Amino acid sequence: MYKRLPIVFLLAFAPLAYAQDVELPQGLEGLGDFSIFEEEEDEGFPVDLSWSVESRIGFRLQNDVHEKDVSIGEVRLQFGLTKDFDSVSFNFVTDFVFDPVQDNHGIDLETGQGFIDIRETNIVFSPFEFMDAKIGRQVLTWGTGDLVFINDLFAKDYNSFFIGRDDEYLKAPSDAIKTAFFFGDTNVDIVYVPRFDADRFIDGTRISFFDRAGGRLGGDLSGRANPVIANRPDRWFRDDEQSVRVYQSFGAVEAALYYYNGYWKSPAGQNPLTGAAEFPRLQVFGASVRGPVAKGIGSMEFGVYKSADGAAVNPLVHNDEFRFLIGYEQEIGTELTGSVQYYLERRGGYDQYVASLPNGAIVDDKNRHLFTVRLTKMLMQQDLKLSMFNFYSPTDKDGYMRFNVSYKLRDNLKVEAGGNIFYGQEHHSFFGQFKDNTNIYTGLHYDF
Repeated sequence: MYKRLPIVFLLAFAPLAYAQDVELPQGLEGLGDFSIFEEEEDEGFPVDLSWSVESRIGFRLQNDVHEKDVSIGEVRLQFGLTKDFDSVSFNFVTDFVFDPVQDNHGIDLETGQGFIDIRETNIVFSPFEFMDAKIGRQVLTWGTGDLVFINDLFAKDYNSFFIGRDDEYLKAPSDAIKTAFFFGDTNVDIVYVPRFDADRFIDGTRISFFDRAGGRLGGDLSGRANPVIANRPDRWFRDDEQSVRVYQSFGAVEAALYYYNGYWKSPAGQNPLTGAAEFPRLQVFGASVRGPVAKGIGSMEFGVYKSADGAAVNPLVHNDEFRFLIGYEQEIGTELTGSVQYYLERRGGYDQYVASLPNGAIVDDKNRHLFTVRLTKMLMQQDLKLSMFNFYSPTDKDGYMRFNVSYKLRDNLKVEAGGNIFYGQEHHSFFGQFKDNTNIYTGLHYDF
């Protein structure tokens, strides 16, 4: 039942610990802003505690025979603890969730299922002046994209993203060893995941999707408790992942090189005998640059995806890809910020891919183009925030719009409402398959 043991993994390395200041990962920076208890250094056991609670309720705007009408309905209590010893810092963040929408309440730390979802359990230390380390369960991120990821091959939670949870839950936790090395102007980050961490991908339990093998839409109410049966690589220190980032600043411009060795994070293959979804091997080589352009900030990133051997002639394994992203962000009015991105996925070995498909199979385009637009407006002394983010693919003729309105009733009390609107002409396109999952939601968040 418990598929992850981050605490055991953490304690195994505890005797190696040294000290450094704690830097929370992206998405959790504000965790300490609502601390309710902080002892003084002379009281013997100084510790920072934090608590927050929120409730969310959401509904689909149309009937989906494969899923429940309620898209989200949960109460979530988050507890955080940070303890600084003389030679090490310890961090722990967990969510306790009451979720009547979920049918299976058994705890699974891999998928986030159940009433406990551990976000962090790690130690942070500095064995040398030029090196920092974080060992244990943590949320990882890098790259330049805004909700578009190329070289950020750390686990994501797309179920949370599509049903209206807070944006921080798009990033799923990983059990990992992260080391950072500082060599003058050049810095190197190395992340080792001893057992493969898959995405919390769309499997039909919360979001219905198009099953290409069956040629139909499927979901939780389609007759199977878990519509996607996936063979996850799960051997410790054998089915592992390695990620490397080398980055350097040139004035106001930051450039980076990336390398990843592991597996496709969401199912990208299928077992020909059992029909089970699989995670083929994957290597990625990439680079990015980000810096000031005109009155705003520009960025560019690319990645070369090398899939498993023989992928080009195997219709059951995702092909090699070249991915490219360019973006620009600027303040376009008083308290109004706008950004745009262009993203390209180019399939390698396209002629071989087409020739390998059986008669009647869906044929994807060689190039998939995607544009995004984000608008954010702050009002009422920044207590009221209006935001809109839209994905649109002219090749797939589909898209996805996210909107959110949030208002701070007090510094520690926020109410919000939003929606996830999917549209498209084809049931098999990436966003078009989720049309029946279009939903609206509202939430209340309180920091103690």
